[in-house]
Amino acid sequence: MTDQAIAIPVLASLDLQQSKHFYEEKLGFKAELFGDYMIAKRDAMEIHFWLANDRIYPESTSCYIRGGQVPALYEELSKKGIGVNPIDGERISDFEVRPWNMKEFYVWDPHGNLLKFGCAPEEI
Repeated sequence: MTDQAIAIPVLASLDLQQSKHFYEEKLGFKAELFGDYMIAKRDAMEIHFWLANDRIYPESTSCYIRGGQVPALYEELSKKGIGVNPIDGERISDFEVRPWNMKEFYVWDPHGNLLKFGCAPEEI
């Protein structure tokens, strides 16, 4: 089997230490810093971050994570207190079927990056 190419989002962070804390403590990723760059991994998910100096960058970006384990991930993350006494704008949405027939929930990190998690209802 050949090594398949994969797409990895590269999002902006206003403070890599704060991003590292959020992604590790709230989302269960393991993150590593490389100067002004961070790589966060959890199972098959991988997100990279670059250090930005303007809130417009993270507040204007998002990524979509799709798969059959999304319902279990929502159950886990909804119990982590995301959005309760939020750091900046961190929050989590409800998990619901959207008009485009995907069951999704959204997480906003402290800097405004939007993570969309979804699966087709039949994948549940």
